[in-house]
Amino acid sequence: MTNHKIETADDNPDELNPFAGKTPDAADIDDELQGMEQAVTAAEQELLQHRDAMLRMQAEMDNLRKRLIRDQERSRKFALENVMKDLLQVRDSLERALEIPAEKASVESLREGEQLTLKLLTKVMNDHGLELIDPQGEVFNPEWHEAVAMLPSAEVAENTVLNVMQKGFRLHDRLIRPAMVVVAKNPQ
Repeated sequence: MTNHKIETADDNPDELNPFAGKTPDAADIDDELQGMEQAVTAAEQELLQHRDAMLRMQAEMDNLRKRLIRDQERSRKFALENVMKDLLQVRDSLERALEIPAEKASVESLREGEQLTLKLLTKVMNDHGLELIDPQGEVFNPEWHEAVAMLPSAEVAENTVLNVMQKGFRLHDRLIRPAMVVVAKNPQ
């Protein structure tokens, strides 16, 4: 095995000195000085170019940030536009029902109109991702249900929803309102 020694500037200090081994005259010093000045000038130019590129990039990032903020504000402002357009159908249905003179409206026709309007409203809600939570007869789930009372029951298993007091809603798996329920407990 051979030992290889790596030479460094400390081992040979003349390597870094352009005038090593000779006596420099004024012309050599001037040439070397000019070369160094040119190198410094080139480095300064490169520095200016990098600084300019950095400033452009910062300006571009700032413009991008401002554009994203504007887009977010615009999205928030008009996010409900489609929902509102669809809800106008429900409103129109209710207005048509109210335009019917009271003496011409029967209880049956009013009831039928209410059912159609509810059906239309349910369709609009479903089309926009709002799901009904109606847990009648299901096992109580504290993530989606709110127990308002517990009643003893021998007919159904413990923790089963006996009665739904108010239906709940979720929007794309996010709870909007829990279903308010009465839950069965052991009759003992």
